[in-house]
Amino acid sequence: MLDLKWIRDNPDAFDRALARRGLPPRAAEFVAMEARWRAAETAAQEIQARRNRLSKEIGAAKARGEDAAPILRQVAADKDAQAAAEAEAARLREEIDSALATIPNIPADDVPDGADESANRLVRSHGTPPAFGFKPRAHDEIGETLGLMDFARAGKLSGARFVVLKGQLARLERALAQFMLDLHTREFGYLEVQPPVLVRDEALFGTGQLPKFADDLFRTTGGYWLIPTAEVPLTNLVADEILDERQLPQRFTAWTPCFRSEAGAAGRDTRGMIRQHQFSKVELVSIVHPDRSEEEHERMTACAEEVLKRLGLAYRVMLLSTGDMGFSARKTYDLDVWLPGQNAYREISSCSNCGDFQARRMKARFRPQEGKGTRFVHTLNGSGLAVGRTLIAVLENYQREDGTVAVPEALRPYMGGLTAIGGGGTDV
Repeated sequence: MLDLKWIRDNPDAFDRALARRGLPPRAAEFVAMEARWRAAETAAQEIQARRNRLSKEIGAAKARGEDAAPILRQVAADKDAQAAAEAEAARLREEIDSALATIPNIPADDVPDGADESANRLVRSHGTPPAFGFKPRAHDEIGETLGLMDFARAGKLSGARFVVLKGQLARLERALAQFMLDLHTREFGYLEVQPPVLVRDEALFGTGQLPKFADDLFRTTGGYWLIPTAEVPLTNLVADEILDERQLPQRFTAWTPCFRSEAGAAGRDTRGMIRQHQFSKVELVSIVHPDRSEEEHERMTACAEEVLKRLGLAYRVMLLSTGDMGFSARKTYDLDVWLPGQNAYREISSCSNCGDFQARRMKARFRPQEGKGTRFVHTLNGSGLAVGRTLIAVLENYQREDGTVAVPEALRPYMGGLTAIGGGGTDV
C-alpha cells in the first residue's frame, strides 16, 4: 500500500507512476478524500475540546449557585455531534484505505515502460540450448509415453489442469525440491519453513492478492484461502511486528503446494503441466533493511539462477516492463528457461522487490539502532524455483531419442544414483 502523505506531497509523481502502469490519474481524488477525512477529524477534536471546556463550566456554575441545565444540554448535544463526526471520520478513512488497497506499487525508475511482455528487457542469457539429432518432444508426450504422467486419470479425479505423476517422475519432482531446498539453506543462508497452506484474509491482503485478485484464488467453505504461493505465509511471518534492526535480514524458504484458479488463463497452456490449478514451488522470501533491498534483489535472483546453472539448463533473465509486472512489485526479474519441446523460453521464476509496499499493508516495521521511531521493512520474494516447470525443463532438455531421459548429475544423489528415467521400470 502506498503512503497517503507521499501522494499528497507528490501528486504529479504519483500520477506519472499510475500512467506508467497504464492507469488514469488519481492524485486529486486522494487529496480531496484526505481533506474531507481531516475536516471530519478536526470537527470531532474541536467538539471534544468544547465538551471539556463546558464540563469545567458546569462545576463552576454549580459552585456559584447558577442553573447549569443549559450547559448540560449543550454537553449532551455535543456528545452526539462528536460521535457523528468520529463516525464520519472513520467512514472516510475506510474509504481512503479501500481505495489505496487497489493501487499497485510504484515502478522503480529503471523499470522499462510498456503495456505488456513485449516491452520486457533482456538483462543476460546463460547457457546454450541443446542440439538434438531428432525432433524434440514436449514434456507431456515424454511423460505419457513413459507411462509416468497421467492427465486422463487426473481428469477423472479433479478435472482439467491437474496431473498424476508416478514412479520415477514422482521421485524426480521430489528430488528437484529437495535439491533446491538444500542449495538455498546450506549455501545461501535461507531458513527452511513449513508454513500453513490455508490462510486468512489478512495474510492475502498483506501481500497484495486481496482484494483485487480474489478470482485467481481458491477459497474453502470455512473462509480460509488456499495459498497461491508460499510468499503469502512466509512474508506474513513478520506481519504486525516490530523487529530490531539487528534481526535483519531475514531469509525464508519453503516447498509447498500452490493453488491458483487460473481465472484469466482460459485457453492458454491447456496441454501438459505448464499452467495448473495445483503445483509445487520452492519459494524465497527476504525481509530486509530499506537500504539493502536493491542488493538483496540481485542476490535473490542469483540464488534462483544457480539452480538452473547446476541443472545445466539454458535460461535468460528478463527485466519486466511496467505492464507485465505484478501488483505488489516495484521491480521484477523473470527467469525464462529454454524448453525444446516448445522451441521457446518460458518463465520458471519471478524475483520481485516490493519495497515497503507489502510492509505497509502488513504493518511490518523495524526499530533502527540509531534514531527514534520505527521504519517499514522492505520485502522481496522469488521462486527458487517452480518445481513442476523445472521438471518440465529437465524432461525436455535431457530427453533421448529412445524415449528415456537422462538424470542431471546434480540430481542423481537424490534419485538413488539413477542415471536415466525409463527403460528400467517405473520405480527406482
